[in-house]
Amino acid sequence: MHPNVEKVAAALREHGVPGEIVFFAEATPTAATAAAQLGCEVGAIANSLVFDADGEPLLVLTSGAHRVDTGLVAGTIGAARVRRADAAFVRTATGQAIGGVAPIGHPAPIRTLVDTWLGRHEVVWAAAGHPHTVFPTSFDELVRITGGVPTEVE
Repeated sequence: MHPNVEKVAAALREHGVPGEIVFFAEATPTAATAAAQLGCEVGAIANSLVFDADGEPLLVLTSGAHRVDTGLVAGTIGAARVRRADAAFVRTATGQAIGGVAPIGHPAPIRTLVDTWLGRHEVVWAAAGHPHTVFPTSFDELVRITGGVPTEVE
């Protein structure tokens, strides 16, 4: 098992999350590819998107059916500027690579917003630290395990 997936699995156990990590033969770096592999709606995929919010990492867990409105998010959190983080910033903040960033298992807690639209799905799928992995969860569980704030992001 990849070290990042081991970290995520340990964090899931620590938080009492019962869902098992699912491994795919092929990478699922986008919500569409993950949804196709799982046979679910793209909106049930929780994209873990890392942003640079005035130099600090911000994790936005958004429905795969949405695009994050960075202006709206900046206003919501009181930041002057929110922009998509580059690969190096993402790896430093999360210890994981773009396409497989999990909502947990990072070197340190990251301020997190959770798209309220994810609450429309009984089961939500999130990356588990590597582009070949996901785990089942729920909106309420994502909020609980990340300490995230439910927010409209689109």
